[in-house]
Amino acid sequence: MYFSTDPAFKPGRSLPLYQTLLCAVCVLILVLNAVSLMRNLDGLKEANTRQAQADRVSARLQYVNLLVTDADSGLRGYFLSGSDTYLGPLRTAEHELDGQIGVLKDLLADNPSQLKNLAQLQTLVRRRMDLMNQALEVYRHGGLKDIIAIARTQEDPTQMDEIRLQVVIMTGEQNELLAARGAAFYDRYQRTALLGLGTNIAAIAVLLLFYNLIRRGFRLRLHAQHALEQTNDQLESLVASRTEQLSVLSRHLISVSEEEKARLARELHDEMGANLTAIGMYLSTVGEQLKETHPEQAAALGFARKTLIETVQLKRRIVEDLRPSLLDNLGLAAALQSYCEDYARATRLDCEALIDPEADSAGPMQAIALFRIAQESLNNIAKYAQARHVVVHLAREGEGLALEVSDDGVGIPPDAMRRTKSHGLLGMRERALLLNGTLKVERGVNGVGTCVQAWVPLEPPGAEPAGTVSVAVPAPAALALGGGQRDPGPPALMHAPHPSADGHTRS
Repeated sequence: MYFSTDPAFKPGRSLPLYQTLLCAVCVLILVLNAVSLMRNLDGLKEANTRQAQADRVSARLQYVNLLVTDADSGLRGYFLSGSDTYLGPLRTAEHELDGQIGVLKDLLADNPSQLKNLAQLQTLVRRRMDLMNQALEVYRHGGLKDIIAIARTQEDPTQMDEIRLQVVIMTGEQNELLAARGAAFYDRYQRTALLGLGTNIAAIAVLLLFYNLIRRGFRLRLHAQHALEQTNDQLESLVASRTEQLSVLSRHLISVSEEEKARLARELHDEMGANLTAIGMYLSTVGEQLKETHPEQAAALGFARKTLIETVQLKRRIVEDLRPSLLDNLGLAAALQSYCEDYARATRLDCEALIDPEADSAGPMQAIALFRIAQESLNNIAKYAQARHVVVHLAREGEGLALEVSDDGVGIPPDAMRRTKSHGLLGMRERALLLNGTLKVERGVNGVGTCVQAWVPLEPPGAEPAGTVSVAVPAPAALALGGGQRDPGPPALMHAPHPSADGHTRS
């Protein structure tokens, strides 16, 4: 499995083609289902319309029948009583029958069979109305006897039965048509329902298939994420291992460097110091012997002796840079106090040293580590801090020694410890870690200046750290270079490691 961190990488598409097709099919099925439902809704609306139309047709037919029947009953009442009040239904029928027949024609316009029945019904109704009007005229001119005679010769009940029968036939046909259309609609609705059910089943099947695909993709993504996490864990473990190896190597190099410096300081002090002392004695003796007989040679030997004294001073500065003699002879407190005084004189800064006498209980490796951390911090302050006041505080804290170097300068960036070229700060941290200690570099109080805090544990009495060698360098003795002058030697500060261009010291 491969993972890319290239910002220019762009995937071809978000989903595979078959997943996109499945989505399209699912959407199409749902659209078809929606269309089918809309058509079913239109069919239901049409069925309701036809039902309402059939009801109106039935109501109109019944009303036509009622008009004719009431007109006939009213005419009979007029014949018996002679009151014009009974002629009201006849006059109403004459005015409304044509309108009702017209409405029925409009309602049955899409049904030719019913139109024929309606035409026949209209003929029967008109015939019946004509007979009733004729009977009314006869009654008004002849009287009831003529009406009775006419009634005996005509088939009046038969005509009314025909009208009723025609109404019943039309109503029956309308009901049959409505039933047939209802059955057709039911069949259509049943087919639509089955189609909708099948569509829903198909949609559910497609959704389940798509869900399985998505779940499979999700599982694959989880596996990929798990593999990526394992790879990251392996890389982090590898980086941590390599970092630990480099840190161990760095501490080993620091330890070896200090041992080598101590060895060189001892050899320079012992062997070169003895040789230079012997040369100085020889030059002084020969110069005294040639002073009277060969003054020029004696003067040359005097110049040689001065050069030798400068060489001795140079040797002492080199020895002090390699391994401060006060650190091994008088202890950490005296060495750090002396270095702070020399630092104040050389940099003209107010350097306040607060040294706990218990600091002398530190072992050789603890002492040199704390001294180098203080030396590095002070050099950085002199080079970059632009400070006016410096405080060096060394005291016993718990089972170890705590060193704090603070100033009132411009401060240090928060990411200084993470920079790759912060060799000085990294060296200070490695010196602390070499002794199972800690180092913290941060802003000072209220964000003013920089504060370097280091803590190293005190070694148990009689114990010697693994991989370290304790080397004591004797204090420089007086060199008898002729007139018994003593080599004072310059302050160790003047030849201490100077800060580099990146803000940290380089030895």
